[in-house]
Amino acid sequence: MSTEPEPTSEDPTATVDAGPETPGTADEAGRTADVPVSDAHAGDADAGRPVGEGAGDAGTGDRGAASAGVPAAGAGPADGEGATGPADGGVVGDAGSAGSDVESSGPGDSGGEGASGSPAGSVEGGGEAAQVSEAEAELAAQQVERERIARRKAEKQRPIDAGGKLSGTAADLLAAVRAVESGEKPAATVFGDPTPAPRRPAPETAPPPRPVRAEQAAGPAGPAPETVQAVRRVLAEGGAPEALAPQTAALLGEGAEEALRADPWQLLRVGGVRPEQADGFARALLGAACGPDDERRGRAVTVWLLEQAALAGHTALELPRLTATLAQRGVPDPDAAVQSTLAEGEALAFQDAVEEPGARPGPASGGAGGTDAPDEDEERPVRVLIGLERFALAEESLADGLARLVNSAPKQDGSAADWERAADSAQGAAADLIRAVAGHGLVLHTGGEASLAEPAALLRAARELGLRAWAAAPGPLGRDRFAAQMGGGTPPAAPGSDPTAPAPEASAPVGPAAVTLAGLLAGTEGPGRDADGALDLDLLVVLDAPQLDVEAGALLVESLPDAARLVLAGDPAVLWSAGPGRVFADLLTARVCPQVASRHPDPGPLGELVSGIGIGELAQVDAPGKEVVIVPVRDAGEAVHRTVQLVADSVPRAIGVPAEDTQVITPGHGGAAGTRALNAALKQRLNPGPGRFGGFDPGDRVAYSPVPGRTLPGRVVKADADGLHLSCAGETVVVPQERVERSVRHGWALTAHQAVGGRWPAVVVVLPGDAAQALSRPWIYTAFGRAVRHLSVVQGVEQALPRAVAEVPAKPRTTRLPVLLAPQVPVAD
Repeated sequence: MSTEPEPTSEDPTATVDAGPETPGTADEAGRTADVPVSDAHAGDADAGRPVGEGAGDAGTGDRGAASAGVPAAGAGPADGEGATGPADGGVVGDAGSAGSDVESSGPGDSGGEGASGSPAGSVEGGGEAAQVSEAEAELAAQQVERERIARRKAEKQRPIDAGGKLSGTAADLLAAVRAVESGEKPAATVFGDPTPAPRRPAPETAPPPRPVRAEQAAGPAGPAPETVQAVRRVLAEGGAPEALAPQTAALLGEGAEEALRADPWQLLRVGGVRPEQADGFARALLGAACGPDDERRGRAVTVWLLEQAALAGHTALELPRLTATLAQRGVPDPDAAVQSTLAEGEALAFQDAVEEPGARPGPASGGAGGTDAPDEDEERPVRVLIGLERFALAEESLADGLARLVNSAPKQDGSAADWERAADSAQGAAADLIRAVAGHGLVLHTGGEASLAEPAALLRAARELGLRAWAAAPGPLGRDRFAAQMGGGTPPAAPGSDPTAPAPEASAPVGPAAVTLAGLLAGTEGPGRDADGALDLDLLVVLDAPQLDVEAGALLVESLPDAARLVLAGDPAVLWSAGPGRVFADLLTARVCPQVASRHPDPGPLGELVSGIGIGELAQVDAPGKEVVIVPVRDAGEAVHRTVQLVADSVPRAIGVPAEDTQVITPGHGGAAGTRALNAALKQRLNPGPGRFGGFDPGDRVAYSPVPGRTLPGRVVKADADGLHLSCAGETVVVPQERVERSVRHGWALTAHQAVGGRWPAVVVVLPGDAAQALSRPWIYTAFGRAVRHLSVVQGVEQALPRAVAEVPAKPRTTRLPVLLAPQVPVAD
């Protein structure tokens, strides 16, 4: 049985309701497009034989150790500093998709990648990590928080036994789902609006228990060897690659063998396995008892579609879209499959009132608040949503935490006169931001790269007032940029320091105030936590806030102490988060807190170009210093050749930026001009070597993903029995040899999601002809906006580039955050 990983280039539900989500196709004109930008050094690259032509793979391009193109168990490195998520919000793979491997649309890619394809196991020696790794600590912290959220939610309603009948609100929701399906009017009680949550001062009583630190949680234990061996036997019996055994055993636990024999479609929970492959496995085990109408298959495919939707950025799917896609997947009775999934507690149903366009969302069914109750006889249009419990609980917890911040009076640090004097000492939007933060627990700040000066001014003013003020970015690149804006360096962790030790009370932090979000939550950077488990701070500014997904957002707000102030700052025009949700965009839409827009535009020709893209215009800019250059190409092979020549020769010679400070960005990993092909050609030119350490050599540029959805740029230092030694943002990282293949990629070329949060002196954006359908305004805005001094565009998509800027906005994501917030907080003025 082949279990080739699910390509991540199309949404499995897209064929049901494509509508405005379907981007325009490229104009196939035979001539080079007249792009309205200077091409001052297009002739620098000669027209010789393309380097690396044919080096990329046109299929999935996944490197794997398993048969039939399946990646090794657990494969799937995450991309993006804060993301390798959905291109423009939402496409995931479909079994029938073909063509190049477009930029991954989930927290991780299907399959690890090293330029030479050599196995990671070529690193000599064994060796084990002596302590819990950063990735394990972060995953453990997230698991603890999810369990805490689940316990809190479970207290609000009676439990549902697996396979049993629903009760209470859940029963009402399921009944309403069936009523909507049959065309009847749902019961009015489902839409009852409780009393709105009052605005309250900061409580004097002790706060509720907070999540424990990552260091206090044990790292995730792997499955027992005997369990893996038992799963390996049943996989072989069903014709599935035995390499999937460790991942399957980890997912299903000790009784994995029995679970697979009782329900072979449980294999669909393993990443990269598609429904038709799980069907083949089930036929081999069940024989004549296997059929398309099997209830177990219907549930498994339903859950799989919801997981694929989450990879595309949705926190839930509308019921008609889900049932239509189930029918396309060969489920004979989609409605019964959905109802069975709900009854077994594997998914949750919601009903949200549908408001007029531009109106504020109404309260969700079963919500915690509301306004005046509607007339029971009044028909209210609704949409029925189905979502996985994991993301539903995270989104609800996020809404509750944000409402707590909005409705709580912030801690009175400094008098009103002190805050006003601080605002008077600032200028423009910085003064507006300081005034907004003085009186509100949650504030949104929007703007481009130049606007970072305003959060920096806020932090300096807050620290002068004695607040424990910190800024957090999704990754080290964003952290270091902001630290430079603040006039300080990167805050190193003190050797041997105890992250559990609380900071001195009532004292402002000393030194740099910028940390990574993961380090802040794990306790390895920043102020640590207080005795109650909350972050020991008064003010937190989150940079690059569009990269927050609902799970990271929930973990963050639940970690904030009562009466704290939170500022979410970022550019709303960039690509959204890798994980499900669109937290920053939803908050901007919900209008529940003050919003401060920067009036500080990015300077120069690059700033002018990117600002125009943000409003849908690809304008011609005057670039006397070769700040923007267009390099037309005819095919992917020429695109690779020109890119190598630009990085290695033209840009260093004409612009003065060395190759190590130039970043290549392209829409996808596969294809003849994807990251794999480009990295192979760039390595051959810039750091040739045999790649004997899992495809890597000392000096190679890499992109390391410690956990799905986050990328750390770095370089290979050496390899030994302990693993691959990397230097990432000034810190030494040792990647165990068994994790190299799925967590380390070469990094000369990245996708735009991997590059979010970073800025480089020079950027080369590669747009091969087959990438036209992957382009959108947010993707182009993000890729072009990574350049500080110089941007070269290797252009093979012709008129598809200006058309994408003008006509292809971000793809919508289905989320519930505005609906959940509506009954809990008033609309901000």
